[in-house]
Parts: sequence; structure tokens; C-alpha cells
Amino acid sequence: MKKIVILGGGYGGVLTAKKLAKKLKNNNDVEIKLIDRNPYHTLLTELHEVSANRAPEDSIKIDLKKIFAGLKVDVVLDEIGDIDFQGKKLTSEKAVYEYDYLVIGTGSKPTFFGIPGAEENTFSFWSYDDAVALKRQIRDMFTLAAKEKKPEVRRSMLTFVIVGAGFTGVELVGEMAEYREELCKEFFIDPKEVRLIVADMAPKILPILPEKLIRKAEAHLRKLNVEIVTGAKITEVGKGSVALGENNVVAASTIVWTAGVEGSELVGKLDVQQQGRKRIVTNEHLESVDHKNVYVVGDNIFYIVEGEQRPVPQMVENAELAAPLIAGNIVADINGTAKKGYKPAFHGTMVSIGSRYGVANVGLPNKMFMLTGFMAMFAKHMINIYYLSGVVGFNKVWTYMMHEFFHVENRRSFVGGYFSKRSPNFWLVPLRMLLGGMWLYEGIDKLRKIWVEPSKIFLIPAAPYLKDATSAASEAVDAVKETVDAQSAASAVDTAKEAVSALPVPKFIYNISNWFMDLLFYKPDGNFTFLAKWFQIGMVCAEIVLGVMLIVGLFTAIASIATIGMAVMIWTTKMAATEMLWYVAAAIACIGGSGSVFGLDYYVLPWLKKQWKKVPFVRRWYLYTD
Repeated sequence: MKKIVILGGGYGGVLTAKKLAKKLKNNNDVEIKLIDRNPYHTLLTELHEVSANRAPEDSIKIDLKKIFAGLKVDVVLDEIGDIDFQGKKLTSEKAVYEYDYLVIGTGSKPTFFGIPGAEENTFSFWSYDDAVALKRQIRDMFTLAAKEKKPEVRRSMLTFVIVGAGFTGVELVGEMAEYREELCKEFFIDPKEVRLIVADMAPKILPILPEKLIRKAEAHLRKLNVEIVTGAKITEVGKGSVALGENNVVAASTIVWTAGVEGSELVGKLDVQQQGRKRIVTNEHLESVDHKNVYVVGDNIFYIVEGEQRPVPQMVENAELAAPLIAGNIVADINGTAKKGYKPAFHGTMVSIGSRYGVANVGLPNKMFMLTGFMAMFAKHMINIYYLSGVVGFNKVWTYMMHEFFHVENRRSFVGGYFSKRSPNFWLVPLRMLLGGMWLYEGIDKLRKIWVEPSKIFLIPAAPYLKDATSAASEAVDAVKETVDAQSAASAVDTAKEAVSALPVPKFIYNISNWFMDLLFYKPDGNFTFLAKWFQIGMVCAEIVLGVMLIVGLFTAIASIATIGMAVMIWTTKMAATEMLWYVAAAIACIGGSGSVFGLDYYVLPWLKKQWKKVPFVRRWYLYTD
């Protein structure tokens, strides 16, 4: 039994474990174990959204056991204190774990560069707990400031300093600038009293981006009333103050440190070659240069690609690209085949400044494109969705879309509030009942005609090639009278001239419809086949069933979508009167939860949801919503 241990449930660790599980799913002689001290994977790139109250706290956590449901990965909750590379084992306070292959992906932690008071007097910003703590701190300061009488104390409470003007710092201060408006309104504070500062020792913010995008970012930050302090040597952080240069001491009750990262505490004390703030030196296969069968993923990698001068960057895409290579090399080693070298092709970087604006430099290695505003945010969200689809598929993509686009308060989305406006579903009950009643009426009316004359086909037009123009027009009038599209016989057209009021159909669609009907419903002599009779009976039964489903509010989304489908099908035959547009519009309105009020969906759907999640392939492919 080959034992593979992945240490760390971050971006690199999770993706490596999933790739290994997929490649080795048929190999029963391999054991895959992922060890992390938390039971969840954290979306570190979304921390700022939680801190500034744009997204709910649980939106940036993903249950590790959910991620690996149905996969051959054993998730172990533990904190490793030491690694014995010679004995090939990991040790914690409660257990020892042996390995044949080890993947180190413990990530990073903040580095404070030895600045006095920085670690003790600032809020770090590198974990789920950090994000939640900062969120509470921000709100607490507004709560206390609203009651504070001393001007200097109040100013300190309403001053927020973010040290570090890289991606993390800029994204955080941008979100806080938007959140400020909400808090000031809630606590009756003048926004001019709230001071937001982003500071860095570097000469400019976001130094990895092109100069044009830096200027755009600076302009937008200033538009949000954010103070930018660059080229300022941070000499000391006191309790309630920070020195931004020799003569600029800022009194602030909230100082957030985003100025840099280094390898995790565990990595820092390992007996391996390290460079660049406790990153493990690897070869081209991403193995530690000191220990065979020990691989490194994510932020812990120190590897300079041939032809480059700098090591691979500490960003999510590096973990995404390294994970499949490491998984492939471990499998190759097990199978005795050749390993591959790491040749990453990075596709750029993006930074959001609040919920509605961002800058991005993305594309291919030899062709990058600069995006700003809406397009930059669109690119950011699409890349996030692509990543999440590989981790927890539909389940997390759905959740992400809900909290980013559809359940957003105060228009804090790059699409504004257009998709997030909601009204109670009980307003849809009358419309749902009316739509269902019309279907039921039409179905029963047609059923009566079938009962009287079972052989008469009135829901399918006669074969067009057997009729002259006048006869065909007359048949069309009769068809319009009899179909659900006319809504009721009393209001149907009475003359051949009015047959032209049917909704127009493009010729190529009508030809496809004719080909289909000729194949199934018409005999060579122009008479109807036996399928035509049963199709008509099926259509009538469908109308009755849809009507009942809508009236009682059972599976209303399915019934509404079926309504649209039937309308489209009838339209393609040139038998849909203009009244059919009303059916389609009503059905679209009823798709989204209209049966959850005064309907059986209120009881049935929650029960079915619980049963659905228990199905193995559903959990394996994440085909459910939380």
C-alpha cells in the first residue's frame, strides 16, 4: 500500500488531492490522506468581501468532506508539529502519519519584517478567522464612535489604516470604502469623519501591474475618498497608532497588516533548503531538492523557471498549475514512467477595488490585455467560477452566483442591483393560479372533444402539400381556434383572413417543424399516422397535468418551463396566436419559487432536497444546492 499524504487544505492541497483521486481511482493499492487543522477550505481571495460585509461569512468556507465526497481521499483534522523526512512520517500531538509521498501545501502567514509592535498591534489578514475578526472590529468602532464625546478618541476610532498596498490591501480598502456608506447611514455618522488610509513602503501601489492600470486604480481609490501613502517607511506600530514615515504618526484604533507573507511556521523550521521568506527550494518536478518524494505546492514553492529571473509567484494560479503536475509526477513515479517539468504559463492578475470596479492585466504570456471597470470585474468573476467548478462543481458555483449577483445588498455587485431586487413570492400566487386555471380549462375542453370524436385530429395541422392555399388558410383558422394558443374558443378567429394573425415563424424553423411532423405524423397519402392521435392525447393530458401542478403549486418551476416548451413547439407550426405570448410571460414569472407560498412546493421540495443529497453520484458531482 502506497501512502500519499497532502499537508494543507489550501488551494494547492485541495487541487492536488482531487487530481490524485481521479488518476488513482482504480488503484486499490494507494491511500490518499489530506491533513489540515481546519475542517474547511478557505477562499483566501474573497476575505475582503466578508470583512466589509458584502458576502456572508460562510460563503468563503467550503467543507473539506464535501469537496472529497465520493472520492478516495481521507480527510484528517490535525495540526502537524514536525516532519521526519528520514523516517517518512509526520507527527502531531495525538498521532503519527507515515507516508511514501508527501505534498507540502501549508501556505503562508503574514511577515512583519521585524518592525516593532507590528505583530502585536495590528490585525492580520490571512485567514477566515482574520476576516471575521476584522468585520467585527470595524462595526464595533462605528458603534463606539457614535457614542463617543471626545473628538480625538472619536477620530481614532473612525480612522482605519491598511498597511500594504498590494492586491490584498487595495481590495480590502476598496471594500471598506463602500461599506463606509452603509455604516455611516446606520450610525448617523458624517462620512467625512471616517478616514481610510492605505500605506506602503514601495513607491507605488500594485507594483506588479502596468503603470496605466496603477494610475486607474489610484484614481478610483481617491474617488472613494481613500488616502494613498506610498514611499513611507513604517518604523513602528504602537497601540492605537502607526508611524508612516518619520513625521507622520497616525492615530488609529484599527490597523490592518497586509504588507507581506512568508512560509508557514511549520515550513520555517523544516530541515530543507529555503529561500525567499521561508519557501522550499524545489527542482523542476516540484520535489524538494533535499528529499526525494517530497513535493511542494502553492505558496511554499521556490522554483525559478528556466529563462526567468524570479521564482514563480505566490498566487492562486500557481497552485492551480502546480497541482496537476505534482499529481501526475506522483502517479508517474508509482508507475515507473517519466516525470514532467514545471513550465507554467500564467494568465495575468486582477484586483477589485470595491464591488463594482477593478483593474486587470490578463491574457496569454505573450499577449496581455488591460481591462478596467466592468470588464475587469467580469473577468475576475469568470475566473473565480472556473476555479470553483473544479473544486465543488455546480454546488459552489451556484452559491457564488447567489452571493455575488442575486442576493446582494445595497447594489454592491458589478452588475449593480438589477438582479438582486426581490419581492415576496406571494405576489405571484394569483398569476400562478390563473396560468394553471387556463391550462386546466383548455385541457378539459379539448378532452371533451376527443371523447366525442376520438379519431378527429385538431392539434396537428393537415399535411401542407395536400392543400391549396385557400383550404390551407381555412384549416389554419380551425387550428388556431382549437389550440391552447388561442386561449379560448370564444375569442378565436372566425375567418381565413384572420389566420395570418398567428405569430410569425422564420422559414428555416418552419421547415424543420414540417420535416419533423412529416416524419412522425403524416402518411404518404396525407392522412395522419397512429402517432398523431396519441400525440394529441398526450398534449391534452399535458395541459391538464400542467394546470393542476400550477394550481396546487407542485413542481412549479418544471411546470412553468414545460409551459414555455409547449408554447415554443406550437409556435414552430405556425399555430400560435398572439395570446400565447401571455402564457410565456406568465410562465417565466412563475419559474422562480412561485409554488413556495400556498403551494405544495413548500413541503415537498425541502424533503426531496434532503433525499437528493444522499445519492452517491449527486454528492460526487456536487449536483445540489445548500
